[in-house]
Amino acid sequence: MKILGIETSCDETAAAIIEGGKSDNKVTLLSNAISSSLVLHSQTGGIIPEIAAREQVKFIIPVIEKALKDTDIKTVDAIAVTVGPGLIGSLLVGVETAKTLAYVFNKPIIPVNHLFGHIYANFISEKSEIRNPKSEIKFPAIALIVSGGHTDLVLMKRHGKTKWLGGTRDDAAGEAFDKIGRLLGLPYPGGPAIERAATLGNPKRFNFPKPLIDSNDFDFSFSGLKTAVFREILKLRENNNGKLTQKDIQDISACLQKTIIDILIYKTLKAAKKYKVKSILLGGGVAANQKLKEELIFNTKYQIPNTEIFIPQKFLCTDNGAMIAAAGVFYFKEVQWQKITADPELYFD
Repeated sequence: MKILGIETSCDETAAAIIEGGKSDNKVTLLSNAISSSLVLHSQTGGIIPEIAAREQVKFIIPVIEKALKDTDIKTVDAIAVTVGPGLIGSLLVGVETAKTLAYVFNKPIIPVNHLFGHIYANFISEKSEIRNPKSEIKFPAIALIVSGGHTDLVLMKRHGKTKWLGGTRDDAAGEAFDKIGRLLGLPYPGGPAIERAATLGNPKRFNFPKPLIDSNDFDFSFSGLKTAVFREILKLRENNNGKLTQKDIQDISACLQKTIIDILIYKTLKAAKKYKVKSILLGGGVAANQKLKEELIFNTKYQIPNTEIFIPQKFLCTDNGAMIAAAGVFYFKEVQWQKITADPELYFD
C-alpha cells in the first residue's frame, strides 16, 4: 500500500509518500517534501497564523507535486491528511486540498490526528535514529509526545488501542523553551537556540523548580518553571545594569534544559514501569533535542534495561507528511471526502 501524507497543522507545508502494511509493523519512506515559513515567523518571534496559512496556500500544490515526482510510482492507493489539532487556517489548506484530490482521482481519504502522526514517525523503520535493524516496536508501549504545542504521555496496547495517561496542564515543554528563549534574547524558535547555548553552560548554577514531579498522576506543568526563570532573569539584570551576560544566558539555558528533561524522563519512566511496557517511543519537535535523547536512553537502560527506546531521526521529529502517511497505514479508516472536516481542537480519541 502506498499512501500520500499531507501535513499543514502549523507553519509547515509537507507531503510524503509512504509504502507499507499493518502486518509488517513498519513502513518505508519513498519521498518527503517540506516547505517552511519559519524564516518569516523568526522575524516576529513566533508564528502568525494568517501568514502561515497564506504561505501554505502558495506551496501546497508544489510540495505535493515534488513528493510525487521524487518517486517513480504512477499513483497512490490513498491520501492521509492531518485534520487536527492545529491552526484552523492551516488545517483547512491541507484538508481541502486532500478532499479535492480524493474526489478528482477517486482515492480513499484517511483523516489523521496530528498527535498520532508524531508517534508513528517511529514506525518508519529504516529512518530510526538508534534502532537496531533487527528490533521492532513491541506492545505495550509508552509514547511521549513533546513539542511546542503538546506534552503528552500515551499508552499503546496495540494499533488502534490507546489510552491517554497525562499531559501538560498549561504550557507545553516546547512552548516553555520558546518563551524563555525570547526572554533571553535568543532567536526563534527558542528550543534549538537554548540547546546550543546550554552546551557551554553550567547546569548546576540555578536550582529551578520541577512542577508536578512528585504528583501521583502523569500530568506536566511548565508555566511555574517559566515564571521562576523569568524572576531569575530579572534579578540578574538588576545586578548588571539591566543586561544579561553571555555566561548568564548559557547557564540559564543549561539549567532550564536539564530541569525540563529531568521532568520528562521521570514521568515517562514512571509510566513505563507502571504499565510494564516493552517499548518507549519519543516524538515531536523537542524529541530532536540531543540531550533529551541521550538522557532518556541512559536512564532507560539503567532503570528498565529490557525496554527498548525508539526515536525518529531529527528531520522526522518536526512536522512532516511522512508521519501522517505512516499513521494512515496503521489507522486506515476510509471516510467519504464530504465528511472530512478540520478540527483545531481535536485531541486523543
